[in-house]
Amino acid sequence: MIVADSPASAKTSRGPETSPAISVRQLRKRYGKIEAVRGIDLSVASGEIFGLIGPDGAGKTTTFQILGGVMEATSGSAEVFGQSARKARAETGYLTQSFSLYPDLSVAENIQYIGDLRRVSRAEIEARGNRYLAMFDMDRFKNRLAGKLSGGMKQKLSLACALVAQPHILLLDEPTTGVDPVSRREFWDTLAHLSADGLTILVATPYLDEAERCHRVALMHLGEIRELGTPKELRHNLRATRLEVRAPNLGKAEELLAGEVDRKNIITDVQRFGDRLDVMTPDPDKGRAVIEATLRSAGISFEKIAADEPTLENTFVATLRAMGQEVKSPPFPGRHPHRDLLGKVAIGATKLTKRFGSFTAVKDVSLEVQYGEIYGLLGANGAGKTTTIKMLCGLLEPTSGDMRLAGESGDLRSPAVRSRIGYMSQKFSLYDDLTVGENLDFYAGVYGVPEHEREDKKRWVLAFSGLEGKLDQITGSLPGGWKQRVAFGSAIMHEPSVLFLDEPTSGVDPLARRAFWRMINRLADAGTAILVTTHYLEEAEQCNRLGFMVAGEVVAEGTPTGVKARQTGHLLEFVVDQPQKATDLLKAQGDRWRVSLFGDRLHVITEDDVATGIRATTEKLKAAGVSVVSAREGTFSLEDVFITVVEKARLSGKFAVED
Repeated sequence: MIVADSPASAKTSRGPETSPAISVRQLRKRYGKIEAVRGIDLSVASGEIFGLIGPDGAGKTTTFQILGGVMEATSGSAEVFGQSARKARAETGYLTQSFSLYPDLSVAENIQYIGDLRRVSRAEIEARGNRYLAMFDMDRFKNRLAGKLSGGMKQKLSLACALVAQPHILLLDEPTTGVDPVSRREFWDTLAHLSADGLTILVATPYLDEAERCHRVALMHLGEIRELGTPKELRHNLRATRLEVRAPNLGKAEELLAGEVDRKNIITDVQRFGDRLDVMTPDPDKGRAVIEATLRSAGISFEKIAADEPTLENTFVATLRAMGQEVKSPPFPGRHPHRDLLGKVAIGATKLTKRFGSFTAVKDVSLEVQYGEIYGLLGANGAGKTTTIKMLCGLLEPTSGDMRLAGESGDLRSPAVRSRIGYMSQKFSLYDDLTVGENLDFYAGVYGVPEHEREDKKRWVLAFSGLEGKLDQITGSLPGGWKQRVAFGSAIMHEPSVLFLDEPTSGVDPLARRAFWRMINRLADAGTAILVTTHYLEEAEQCNRLGFMVAGEVVAEGTPTGVKARQTGHLLEFVVDQPQKATDLLKAQGDRWRVSLFGDRLHVITEDDVATGIRATTEKLKAAGVSVVSAREGTFSLEDVFITVVEKARLSGKFAVED
């Protein structure tokens, strides 16, 4: 059992030590024979951002519901500022996983309604509502219906509603699922502001790049807390180095190196990305030697092997593996590969345009995706991604432009073309009131899966989803992550040669996400062309090529490494004694998008050379009374690239729909 005492760094930055804002002792919750929470101990300091991560079914949501006063614990205690969580509900704001406001009320009306429920005076509701909407850059949308907002704007509205009663505790259960990277960064910058003002924030997230922004993180598994510390401490505890391996035949290289995992405790994990492998090793010199020998013996050349620190996701996976939790990735019972099509164009668009009245949603988009390739289409909400996909797969007629799909350029809605296409929509696409088995039977029939193949493929979907023996379970009763796995399985049962995946892993935990991508890579290796959209940019690294959309146009394209290499300027990482003050100062003095806060680390993008950028930034901070503890050049993440591309496009006059 681990007790989560407040870190010294948090005490230093938040003044003298006081009683914890949240105190949990031996907390347990049973549902019949199922024990969802198994005696956890937890303390969260006032003003701390505390992250709770873990796979689906770990007990995170149950813990949140107890802390939010929504349900009672079976035993143990959960206190908020010295009171039971149930009695302290007036102190607590709670954002649930699903959007829980009223779609047919306007933004202002939702805030007014929640304020009335929390017994806030009309004058205070208006003043606070205006303040938070201005803070979230949503004041110009006060009269828009909530149901017409993008995912990011809905979450901002939910946060504004939660804050209108001025709670002292904020519980956020996966608040940015389905939110684009620009809105996600803005959301987290807002949380950092609120934390600096003294608000205590407890957040559950499936996105481990977000967990990097927390002061401390706890890994929860099967109702227990297994690891706890700052993100830096958790990465250090792994005691491993991440080696990035670039080779021309990644599929074969992955297979060979995976065979070395745990053989001599030199290679402990192998993960495939779009243009590289990540190989974990406790000894980088020995690890490098094993990699080189293994690849050379198979006649596989390699371009580069570079060392870097592990990610929080590496730590997450390693910890769960040590507890016997493994990535479920059973072999797909495929009988109809498409390797004979490799190298041919599966999806093609030339000057594709779609107008709705006077509004142009997609403008002159040209792209090609070959069989065997994974192409990632990235963009903020309103950029035109879903409209583009609907045109490319024949669901929506373009206003102008030419398209090719699965070898056809004429009628893209013909039965012959439809039988070669798989499509997993952004929203959960199965039927909640049918059982899992009934859904699988329905889609097997719709897609024309041969009768003699159906049982094998249904068994595979159940194994892939972790739902063996649960054909009769009502689909609507499944957690979101499991639903996504069933939906993915349903979309590929007929072995399509072209597969469209619109945010397939939204809300899926990191372990399940890895299983998704292992299967996606296997499909691509077998010749399937795959076009995928995602808001999780660490996941976008899995794609072979990427296209960035802004305001209906593709403004940048290339491999993950290539688009990062083309970025001008440098990313500087600072550790300072007053992170929020430093962030506010630098944002006020330059382009706001160039500055972002990650826990106690500050990222600054500069067009100067490294030495000049560090010196100039340090002088600005010193003049404002902020001390720089350390400064170094960092590496651009794909999120940094995305934000840069989008913001530079906006500066040139391109704006998304929601703008």
